[in-house]
Amino acid sequence: MALFEREKRGERALLVLPYTGKAAAARRAQEFAELAQSAGAEILGSVHARVDAPNPKFYIGTGKADEVQAKVRELGADLVLVDHALTPVQERNLEKHFSARVIDRAALILDIFAQRAQSHEGKLEVELAQLKHMATRLVRGWTHLERQRGGSIGLRGPGETQLETDRRLLQKRVEQLQKRIEKVGVQRDQQRRARLRNTLPRVALVGYTNAGKSTLFNAVTRGAVYAADQLFATLDPTVRRLEGLGVGPAVLADTVGFIRELPHDLVAAFRATLSEARDADLLLHVVDAADPERDLLIEVVNGVLDEIGAGGVPQLRVFNKVDLLDTPARIDRDADGFPTAVWLSAASGTGLDLLRQAIGERLAGTRVHAELRLPPRAGRLRARLIELGAVRAERYDEDGWRLDIDAPRELLLPLAGDVRGDEGKLLRAWLDAA
Repeated sequence: MALFEREKRGERALLVLPYTGKAAAARRAQEFAELAQSAGAEILGSVHARVDAPNPKFYIGTGKADEVQAKVRELGADLVLVDHALTPVQERNLEKHFSARVIDRAALILDIFAQRAQSHEGKLEVELAQLKHMATRLVRGWTHLERQRGGSIGLRGPGETQLETDRRLLQKRVEQLQKRIEKVGVQRDQQRRARLRNTLPRVALVGYTNAGKSTLFNAVTRGAVYAADQLFATLDPTVRRLEGLGVGPAVLADTVGFIRELPHDLVAAFRATLSEARDADLLLHVVDAADPERDLLIEVVNGVLDEIGAGGVPQLRVFNKVDLLDTPARIDRDADGFPTAVWLSAASGTGLDLLRQAIGERLAGTRVHAELRLPPRAGRLRARLIELGAVRAERYDEDGWRLDIDAPRELLLPLAGDVRGDEGKLLRAWLDAA
C-alpha cells in the first residue's frame, strides 16, 4: 500500500468530536465548529466519537476511525479536524488511515492565531508556538522517505539526514525567535514603566473569547478596535485612556480572549502580551451573562490567569449581554458595600455609567491624591518623588514645599521603605493617612 502524501492545503473539513460519558455537550461542538470557521475551513459534516479509554494508535476507537474514513471518502473531505490534543503518532496514524490531513485542537488554535496576529511581537510569539508544536511532528512531513528511516543496517539514509537537518534548522529558528521576543519584551517593559511613571492606574479586560471584550472596550473608550461575533477576533493588546471614573483617568487594555484547552506553548509564548493582565491594578473579567455555561467559562479564564501569574490581581466581574436576558443593569456589592460585579450591555450601552462608577470605587484605594508638605531639608525626597512622576504640581513657602501628589499607592510604598530617617517616617505617616 502506497504511503499517503500530504498536500499543502485543504480547507474542506470533516469534524471529529470526541467526548467522554455524558460530556458530549452541544456547546463544545458548536465552539469547535466556530474555531474551524474562524480558521477558514468549509465544514462538510461532523462525527461524534465516545472515548472512555483513548486508543494509543488513533485516540478514537478503530471502528470509529473506519467510520470517519468512510465519511471522508463520501464527502470528499481533504482535512479532518479533531477536537482534542493528539500525540504525533496518533496524528500521523490517522492521516495514513484517512488519506487526508489531520489537525488537532491545539494546531487549529495556533493556525487562527497565526492569521490574526498583527503586531510584530504577536507574530513572533505565534511563530514560536507553532515551531515548538511542529518540532514533535516533524517526521510527518517526510512520509515519502518512510522506507529509508530507521536505525538498522541498510535503513539509514537520506530520510534520517534530512530530518536531522530540519531539526537543526528548526531549533536554530526557535532560538532566534526567543532572543527577539526577549528584546521586544524589554521594550514593552520600558513602555509599561513609563506608563507607571505617568501615574495612571492600569485596568485590563480579560474573559473567554467572544464574551464581548472588544465591544465593551470600544464602548467605554470610544475606540476603534475590531470586534466581530467570532472567536479570537482580536489578538494584540490595545491600550486607550479611560475617562469619567471619578478618581481621574486610567489606562485600559484589551487583551486576547481565553478558551478552554488553550495550547500550553501558546500561553507560554504569549506571556509578554498577556503581561498587560498580570501587571494591571484591576482586571475587568468580562462574562457572557447569557451563556448557560458561564460558571464553567469563568473557571477556565481564572485557570489561565493563574498560569500566567495574574491570579492574584483584583477582579471586577462584568456580566455582559444583559439585553439577551430579563436582567436590569446593576452593581453587585459585598457586605461592606464593595463593588464585586456589574451587569450591563456593551452593545446597547446600558449600564456603562455603572461600570465607570464601579471601576472608580475599586481604583480609589489604589491611588493617592493628596498634598504632601516637606520641610526645606527634605530636598532628596522631593527629587525622588519628581523622578517617579508622582508630583502633579508644587509650590514653595517659608515652611518648605507643598507637593500635589497624584500616583498609584504601589509606586510610593517601595519609596517609603527605601527612604530612612525623618524623611522616611514623614512619608510613611503621610501614606497611612492618605
